[in-house]
Amino acid sequence: MSTYTTDKASPFTRAVISSMRKLYPEALADKSFDNTGLLLEAPFDPIRRQMNSVLLTIDLTKRVADEAIERKDCVVVAYHPIIFKGLKSLTLADSQQQSLLRLALEGISVYSPHTAVDAAPGGLADWLADIVTGHLPSPEPETHTAKQEKTEEPIPEEDEANANSEVKGPPDQPAGEKKRPQRPRMSMQRTYSKPTYPSHKPVDASKTDLEPSCVDHTRSVISPVEGVEGFEGAGMGRLITFSEPQPLTHLVERIAHGVGSPKGFPLAIPQGKQVEDIQIGTVGVSAGSGHSILKGVEADLLFTGELSHHEALAATEKGQCVITLFHSNSERGYLSSVLREKLTNVLKEEWERLRKEVADAQELTPEWEDAVKDEDVLVECSQQDRDPFGVVILQSSKQEGKPLS
Repeated sequence: MSTYTTDKASPFTRAVISSMRKLYPEALADKSFDNTGLLLEAPFDPIRRQMNSVLLTIDLTKRVADEAIERKDCVVVAYHPIIFKGLKSLTLADSQQQSLLRLALEGISVYSPHTAVDAAPGGLADWLADIVTGHLPSPEPETHTAKQEKTEEPIPEEDEANANSEVKGPPDQPAGEKKRPQRPRMSMQRTYSKPTYPSHKPVDASKTDLEPSCVDHTRSVISPVEGVEGFEGAGMGRLITFSEPQPLTHLVERIAHGVGSPKGFPLAIPQGKQVEDIQIGTVGVSAGSGHSILKGVEADLLFTGELSHHEALAATEKGQCVITLFHSNSERGYLSSVLREKLTNVLKEEWERLRKEVADAQELTPEWEDAVKDEDVLVECSQQDRDPFGVVILQSSKQEGKPLS
């Protein structure tokens, strides 16, 4: 009997897919544009089977594919679909297709849940809402904008002396007129930091001082998804209404702690206002590119992954504030904080069920028996996955930021 199958994925792969569909049914996804589900189904070869492990990532890049191959993972769960549109060919010339072909060769499948995770109760939108409504140790620290300082560089002594001396000029220059000072010389070498990215560490009560979702509030779904049994209350985006207005400075601190303490993130406020003076009563929340969900939402603060220049400008002109994190930084923390544990728990039960089902259904070769007897279940987050953008800091500059006003 041949051990190699060309029409089936590995039993463990099937257990992973079943588990993801239990947690985040594909019916929750926005099928008007999204491409969720099993995107790459690698055939199973029990002689050189992969580990019973899952690698979680936001984006399936070449570095993440290398990581999965080195780790011998069975499945990559990539939040963003690596295939969005129909393909007319699969070649090594395309970097994304190259990753897919290499993974298939190694027997590694790829599953993408994307907007199903956004919409699910307890999913990505609720995770972001939990951060905004969290609480830091009392009294909560306040974030202040930097004071604007003079950054004029001193005129070298020789230039200063020349500037203050009386000299004879050309015939048409009045006697005693001071010479114009020479242009100041750039004497300070400016050094930039390496790009910094939010931490991969899990965000839970044991890992951070942020207590999620403990500030009194109500929340509602912005764009409901109905008709999925067992997932009542699902939908895209969340609108948060605080019982009492919250200082914007407090929300900035909560978000920073909740998403992995980045060195900085964009904040837009209406012109003529100061960050320290703004109170927030309502927050519209959406992961990733939030405009399609948040447009038309009447909220004091829009909290999302990214907005375009004109979208953010339109919001501030209406009197709204905007916080963006760079697209995937609004999503990545969910993998380590929530999805890793959720998937591990469901997958253990599903793998136990499927192992018995396969063992009872057919006569197994020794290689298949080894695969089915393996009780191990491991779910981990990629260490190579990150947003394309990092924050670079001018280390030698005394000016840390121009006040927003």
